[in-house]
Amino acid sequence: MKVSTILKWVTGGLEAFLGIPIIGGSIVLAYLWTPLMLMGILHIITLVFSLRDNESKHGSILGIVTSVIAWIPFVGMVMHIITAILLMVDAAKANKAEAL
Repeated sequence: MKVSTILKWVTGGLEAFLGIPIIGGSIVLAYLWTPLMLMGILHIITLVFSLRDNESKHGSILGIVTSVIAWIPFVGMVMHIITAILLMVDAAKANKAEAL
């Protein structure tokens, strides 16, 4: 399994967790938006590995955008959920392509 695929699964899972109503927002607020900065960094790292491995980069780009605008209530929650879905679909497609 490629590093970019593993990073997509990890960032997708973290995005899904941050998209949980009340819990995700509480964590972001409790840590003064630090989780958004960390997610932005993780998405940039994932993007670099995706470019290196010639894999889909859409999920990582959306993740970077999400990290920038997720401080907006409700918009952030929806963006986290959409980003999580896209990253996990990308990772699943990469796993399927490797199996062939």
